[in-house]
Amino acid sequence: MELPNRKANRLTEYDYSTPNAYFITVCTQNRKNLFWTDAGAAVCCPENIPLSNLGMMVKQVIHDIPMHYKTITVDHAVIMPNHVHLLLQINTDIDGRPMAAPTISTVINQAKGVISKKAGFSVWQKGFYDHVIRGEHDYLDIWNYIEGNPGKWAEDRLYVPDSQ
Repeated sequence: MELPNRKANRLTEYDYSTPNAYFITVCTQNRKNLFWTDAGAAVCCPENIPLSNLGMMVKQVIHDIPMHYKTITVDHAVIMPNHVHLLLQINTDIDGRPMAAPTISTVINQAKGVISKKAGFSVWQKGFYDHVIRGEHDYLDIWNYIEGNPGKWAEDRLYVPDSQ
């Protein structure tokens, strides 16, 4: 049986190690709610998210990204019950010295691998969604989306009730 061709996830001919801001969404395998202790909780602020042990592990790995990749900053992030949103920035000029940067795929795949290894099972679905930020207005729209996402969990297109 021949499988259907998958749509390419990345922009062709684009160098994903280019200095820029990137919006990333990574989903759990089968969109299983793993990261909040109560995925039905009404949440108004990202700092009040009731994270599970696995969610706390994800939070730590996100926090550690700049320690492993000096050219990457995590400008904003939110951990949802079954996915994570990241606003990453690549800057290849560190302290006035040009530095080579990893691709966004390398950073995300390494983070996913660390989390799955620590968890003892495959946490993530294959691949991830990315959006190359195109200007300040786009950046602010993404920032606000990430900021407001927990409070809109029940309306989220990735929402899966806990009963699954």
